[in-house]
Formats: sequence, C-alpha cells, structure tokens
Amino acid sequence: MEALFHLLVDELTQATQAGERDCHGVAHRITQEVQRICTESQRIQVSGEVNAWAITLGKHRLSQCLKYYKLGSHRGRIELHSTLSAIVYRSIAPPQVQASYQARLTLIEDFLQGFYVEALKAFRRENQLSQRHQPRTRLELGEYMAFCERYGKRRIPLPRRRSQQLIILRAQTFSRQQPPETALDIEQSTENSGDGDQVRSPLTSNARLREQLVAHGEPLPEESLRDRVVEALMDYLKQNDQADCADYFTLRLMDLPTNEIESLLNLTPRERDYLQQRFRYHLIRFSLAHHWELVHEWLEADLGNNLGLTPQQWQTLEATLNPRQAQLLALKKAGKPNPDIAHALGYTPIQVQKQWSKLLEQAWEIRNP
Repeated sequence: MEALFHLLVDELTQATQAGERDCHGVAHRITQEVQRICTESQRIQVSGEVNAWAITLGKHRLSQCLKYYKLGSHRGRIELHSTLSAIVYRSIAPPQVQASYQARLTLIEDFLQGFYVEALKAFRRENQLSQRHQPRTRLELGEYMAFCERYGKRRIPLPRRRSQQLIILRAQTFSRQQPPETALDIEQSTENSGDGDQVRSPLTSNARLREQLVAHGEPLPEESLRDRVVEALMDYLKQNDQADCADYFTLRLMDLPTNEIESLLNLTPRERDYLQQRFRYHLIRFSLAHHWELVHEWLEADLGNNLGLTPQQWQTLEATLNPRQAQLLALKKAGKPNPDIAHALGYTPIQVQKQWSKLLEQAWEIRNP
C-alpha cells in the first residue's frame, strides 16, 4: 500500500496543478479505501494477486478523480448531475401518477440535492474526516464528485441473491414518499412560469435549503447520530451472524410496507413475524449492552439526562435499586471506567456489564410502561 500511495502522489503531481498537501491527502484517502476493499473482499484475498488488484483499483479511482478535476467545478457538476439523473429517471415519480417530462426533472432535481447531502456525510464518515470538512480546492472537488458517482452506483445486496444500485433504492423511497398531488403541483407551476422565470414550488425551496446545507457543511446533529446508530447496529448484526436480521432492518429503513418486505424476503407472514421478534431481541441487546451510550445519547436518555426519566420516574428507579446497584449507578454517573467499577464492587468486567444492562432495562421499563 505504501508503493500505491507514492504512485498516486506522483500521478497527481504530474497530472494536476494541486499543491503537495492536496495531492498527499487525496492519495492517502484513495489508498485507505483500496486497502479496505482488498482486505474485506474474499475474492481478492483468495486470488493470490492482492497487489495487482490494489494497483488496478487505485488507478481506477485516480482516473475518476482526474476526470472531474479536468472538467472543473461547473462542468464537473453538470456531468455528475447528468449521470445520476439518467440512472434515476425511471424511478422518480409519485406512485400511479403519469408525470410529464418537466415535472419528473423537477422531482429529480429535488431528490439529487438530498442525495448530495447524504453522499457528503458518507464521504466524511468513510474517510474519517471532520463533520465540518468541505471539499474546497479543485482537486478535492474532483475527488468528492468521483465519490458521489461511485457511492450512487454501489450495489446493495437484496434477498434472493439480487442487488440494486444504492441511488435507485433511494430514488424509489423518495418517490413513494411523494403525495400524488406533487406531480400536479409541479406541472401547474411549470405551466404558469414564463420563459426564464424560476418555478416557485415547495420543492424548489427544499432544493435551495439542501444546497445551503451542503455549502455550509452543517448536518443536523440528530441526523449524524442516527447515521452512527444505524451503522453500529448493522455492524453488530453482521458480527453476530444475523444477516437475515440485517436484510430485514435494511428494508425497514426503506419504509417498505409489511407485504413488500415479506415478498422481497420470500417469507410467510408467520416467518416474517418470527424474524421481526428475533430482530427486536438483538435490537434490545444492542441498545442495553453493546452500544448503550450511543443509543441513549441519540434518544436523549443518557446519564446526563437521568436516562430519559422524569424526576418522579428517577425517584422510582432509585427506590427499586439494591445497595450495589445504587453504587454502580453512582460510579457510572461519576464517569468511572468499567475496570475501576469492577474493582470497587468486587465484580468481573462481564458482571459489571450484565448488572448495568439490567439496570438500564429497569429504567427502560419505567420510562416506557
């Protein structure tokens, strides 16, 4: 990977006018992504040609980045927008509505503005960048636009060995969420606007808002937390060999109705109900043990907020605790690490985790009677 990094730096230095810092940053991020792909791909690992694959993948990503770099900011955006619009064109329209070409284009515009926000968040997350990171130089913009295209074209595995591009799945969900009147409103606005006039509709305002979000790089805190919870839960399910639960969770995130989920997973209603119960079991384990801090922070039910309990509910919880549980809670609120808590209570680390999960469950039951 070190050889790949130096190769990419040399190529970027020769093909662009970017500074040394820019070239090193982009080369580092491409190298990290290639290393992750090569490590996680079983096909690459068993091929015996990991280095050759790494060079091929690295050069491919470099060529995508340079394509948008050479186009520049304005023409690059037009190229990216055209590419993604062509992919989602057939998937964008309110269900059972025959939208005109112009109305469909307006919907696509609004959808893609939201998708660019999602792609920016994914770019920051996957490259471990600050939540306020913005691509500012021409090379960074080229790198980001190339990522947007790859991100949209990612194949997402679906049940029965099928897959679909991520951007199409997002477009289908977006389309299902549009009320039937949307297309009519857009068409009327389009017809009423004169030549050169801007179509004024709620969707135009949404697009302008989303452009501002991208420009200022300020995703809503609750959205960022939700993304982290979803990502952590998916990792937990995969690590515990619960691929079917992960599939079910993926479809739930797409807001699909129950009958569509059953059809996609090829399940009877009874089998789907069993899978749903198993998913809930793992969701509770995840929420009360493995990632309780992240989940409770997202629910605004962390220790700083008394686990989401009202003062009266907090008193009820304290009344139900035995002396050791009360001491455990006090140590947790004081921010003591688990090894120190285990030493103070005479527990093993596993016992600390089990007792804390039990206490969280008690609080959960009081909060949600």
